[in-house]
Amino acid sequence: MEPFTLRNKQFFNLELWEQQFPKLIAGFTTKNGGKSKGDYASLNMAFHVNDQKETVVANRIEVAQNLTIPLEQWVGAEQTHKVNIVEVTKAHIGKGATDYESALKDTDGFFTLGKNILLTLCFADCVPLYFIHPTTKAIGIAHAGWQGTVQGIASEMLKVFASHKIPVEEVLAVIGPSITDRHYIVDDRVINEVEKAIHSKQKPYDTVSPGQYSLNLQEVNKQILLEEGMVASNIHITNYCTYEDDAYFFSHRRDKGKTGRMMSYIGWREEEEYENVSERKS
Repeated sequence: MEPFTLRNKQFFNLELWEQQFPKLIAGFTTKNGGKSKGDYASLNMAFHVNDQKETVVANRIEVAQNLTIPLEQWVGAEQTHKVNIVEVTKAHIGKGATDYESALKDTDGFFTLGKNILLTLCFADCVPLYFIHPTTKAIGIAHAGWQGTVQGIASEMLKVFASHKIPVEEVLAVIGPSITDRHYIVDDRVINEVEKAIHSKQKPYDTVSPGQYSLNLQEVNKQILLEEGMVASNIHITNYCTYEDDAYFFSHRRDKGKTGRMMSYIGWREEEEYENVSERKS
C-alpha cells in the first residue's frame, strides 16, 4: 500500500497514518505551488540553499496555512548528515521556523511527546524516516542520507523511543520519498560502509560496472530497523522517487546540485500537556 497521497499541489499527506490518527499531521512537500524562482522554483522550503530568505518564509507561511498549523509552532534543524537526535519540548518551539540561524545545530532527527509542534526536516534525495507509537503518541522524523544511514540514525531513533519505555516492536515507521536504486549509483567506499551497517544476506545493491553499484538506500534503512527489532509489517516504504518523479520533487542528483528542498513533517494538532520526561524515564 502506498502510504502517501497527493492532497494538495504543495504536499503529500501520509494518508496511511492520518486515517488511523485523525489529529496527526504528517507528510512531505512537493516542489510546486510556491514563490521561489529559477533553480529553486517554486516551493523551496530550505534556507541554506541561497534562495531568498523572505521567499522561503513566504513559502513556509503558505504551507503552514494549508496544513492548519502555524509556522510559529514549527521546529527546524541545521542538518549535517550525522545521527544526532533532539528530543523536542516547548522550549524548542519556533527554532528554525523563520530563519536558519535559530535552527537546532548539528541535528538530523527529532523526537517528541508534545503536541502542537510540527517537526520538520529538509530533503532533495536523502531518505525521510517517520516514526510513531500509537499508544503514547510519541513521534519522530529523521534525515537519512547515505552517511546518516550507515552511521545508524534509524537505530538511534529507536533507542530514543526505548529510553521512554516504548517497546521497539510497537513502533511504526514509514520510509518516504527519496532517490531510488535506479538512479543512485555509488562507489566501493559507500558500499563498504553499507556492508558494515547491515548483516542481512539480502544485499540492497546491484553491481552495474566494476566499482559502481546501484544502491537502494530505502532498503538499507528498512534492514537496519528490522535488525533493531521492528516488526516487518510495521514498516512501509513509498513508491515515489525524488529523481524520477520530477513533476513533484527537487532532486540533488538530477538537478546537478543546484536545486530546492522538500520538507518532511509530523506533528499533532490537539492541545495536550507535555509529559514529564524525567517521570517517564524513572
